[in-house]
Amino acid sequence: MKRLIDEAKYMKKHAGLLFLALPGLGLFFLFNYIPLYGLILPFKNYNYADGLWGSPWSGFANFRYLIAGDAWKITVNTLLFNAIFIVIGLITGIAFALMLYELSAKFVKVYQTMLFIPFFLSWVVVSYVGLALMDMQYGLLNQLLESMGGEPVLWYNTPKLWFAILPVANLWKGIGYGTLIYYTALLGVDPELYEAAALDGASRLRQIWHISLPMIKPLAIMLTLLNIGNIIRADFGLFFNFTRDSTMLYPVTDVIDTYVYRALRRLGDIGMSSAAGFYQSVVGFILVVIANATVKKIDPDSALF
Repeated sequence: MKRLIDEAKYMKKHAGLLFLALPGLGLFFLFNYIPLYGLILPFKNYNYADGLWGSPWSGFANFRYLIAGDAWKITVNTLLFNAIFIVIGLITGIAFALMLYELSAKFVKVYQTMLFIPFFLSWVVVSYVGLALMDMQYGLLNQLLESMGGEPVLWYNTPKLWFAILPVANLWKGIGYGTLIYYTALLGVDPELYEAAALDGASRLRQIWHISLPMIKPLAIMLTLLNIGNIIRADFGLFFNFTRDSTMLYPVTDVIDTYVYRALRRLGDIGMSSAAGFYQSVVGFILVVIANATVKKIDPDSALF
């Protein structure tokens, strides 16, 4: 009873703030809870005539079709590329943030802007930049190779090359965002720590290793855990637009998101594409729970929950 009274007093005291939160809570409920009824789609043989509720149940047929078909390939591609993106993004983001931190304040804005501009470009625009570089006949890279006596490369027909091309493209587009986050964290470090270390004779590398990195470690772990939660969700624009949906690249670049899109666009099979999306969410949930449990054993204070 006392707890209820205390909660009522708290709500009365903060009624204004709670009222301001209502629109956000309403949108959250509208877009995150109401659509949950769609979870029945993966278990139905959906057709437009009968609608969602009238369509016959299919049990696990959609999942069996997915698992018997391309589930293994698209899952491996998705996990492999996203794992590469996470590792490269973490290392380069911290490295660039440390470099920016060492620069004079008047130059930081210039470099920040240069790094951040690609983040605002859509993958459609970036795909044409890639085409200008890798076009078979007119691409800059092939012209450069020919001028050096080499043979032109069929970039969009050679899957193995894209194990390097995609990480480079993703890094170029997203490095500014990751750098900004870690750079902001470094700005919050007490300058007196560096001054005390310098007085004790610590070099800049020692200061980075013993002050900068430990101070941003909790942020790095938190962001990595959040990224692991989305490791099963690929960047559709990168894998579809930037690769120009080349069928020759499917063995490497076909991920869950592009697979679901093509299943819906070409086959019109809503049940199977929904099954792939449901599978994607379940695998992502399992991975983030495992990653969080691992971090909790190593460093309990850095775990998300």
